[in-house]
Amino acid sequence: MLPLMKMKVLDISQIMAGPYCTMVLGDLGADVIKVEKNGGDDSRQMGPYVNEESTCFAQINRNKKSISLNLKEEEGREIFYRLAKEADVIVENYRTGVAKKLKVDYETIKAINPGIIYCSISGYGQTGPYSHKGGFDLVAQGMTGLMSMTGEPGRRPLKTGIAVYDIGAGITAVYSILAAYIHKLSTGEGQHVDVAIAECGLPWFTWEAAAFFAEGTVPEPTGWRHRVSAPYQAIKVSDGYIMLGCANQRNWERLCHEVIDRPDLLQDPRFISNHLRGQNVEALEAVLEEIFVHGTREAWLAKCDQAGVPAGPINDFAQALDDPHYQARGMVQEMEHPVIGRMKTIGFASKLSGTPPQIRRPAPLYAQHTDEIMAELGLDEARCEELRRKGVIK
Repeated sequence: MLPLMKMKVLDISQIMAGPYCTMVLGDLGADVIKVEKNGGDDSRQMGPYVNEESTCFAQINRNKKSISLNLKEEEGREIFYRLAKEADVIVENYRTGVAKKLKVDYETIKAINPGIIYCSISGYGQTGPYSHKGGFDLVAQGMTGLMSMTGEPGRRPLKTGIAVYDIGAGITAVYSILAAYIHKLSTGEGQHVDVAIAECGLPWFTWEAAAFFAEGTVPEPTGWRHRVSAPYQAIKVSDGYIMLGCANQRNWERLCHEVIDRPDLLQDPRFISNHLRGQNVEALEAVLEEIFVHGTREAWLAKCDQAGVPAGPINDFAQALDDPHYQARGMVQEMEHPVIGRMKTIGFASKLSGTPPQIRRPAPLYAQHTDEIMAELGLDEARCEELRRKGVIK
């Protein structure tokens, strides 16, 4: 039994933010039908490929069925309306205004199904002066100030290593949909959920907001260091770097006493408090690296573990996935794909004791379930062939 087994979702989104959202809903048990345009989700055209099937698409579209439906055709919209009438949730990520032109917008669907939870994910949201503009992850990283904080002072602005706002928008959509769904269960009322890629990350800037609203401080890049706590940063050792996490006074004291055997640093007026260590982080880093550079990564991490000081390796992606802790926690899963074959995928960050997420099906082939879903709607083979000839379905 999965927690969302009674939820029916229509996914008319593509690429990343919307599909990530609907994948998570599917992992939790929702019945997700991915409605694809002719040619399919654009991520199907993104490599690498295995047996001519996109692995990008396969990583973010598990636990879904796929149908092709041309929403520009009236007969295609009529089929969509029939599906929407029975759905709990619709997720779309068209540019603002496109869904209305296609006549699959919230107001149109609400007239058919008043209880629908209709989630729109767009670059800038459904209102405001930028609502008409298209938006992408990297544009949002620049606009929100994130790139001005990432990297090293005085150097070129840097993006994050992953599409943090696309995935962030998907996550924001998930919890917003679940909140709306709980409301629907108690009242029967649906609603429109409006998620903007360019907004979803702003609430994450907690320490930055604290300094800006209190003192007017505009955050600058801090490179490998934390903005507030020290030493909470990458530290050079003899064979690379480790991440040291002395984010509070107790950990700093343990570091000095039990790891580096420098209790004198506790009396240094520059390093008495976390705030002062942050103010003098350049000097602190120089002192620490003079010590740490004489030992290996493995040796220092063992010492930190023994002392209870949070620390860890700085892995590449391959090393991270091979870590025995992630392996033991099921963060690498395997599934059988009809074209790709046996393939690996990222596991579930949520560990639910009673209703754990599951991979129930691999990502669908393009239009794989069209006939099955048409049959459920009462459309026979002859009607399906007619719709194919007209280009309504594939």
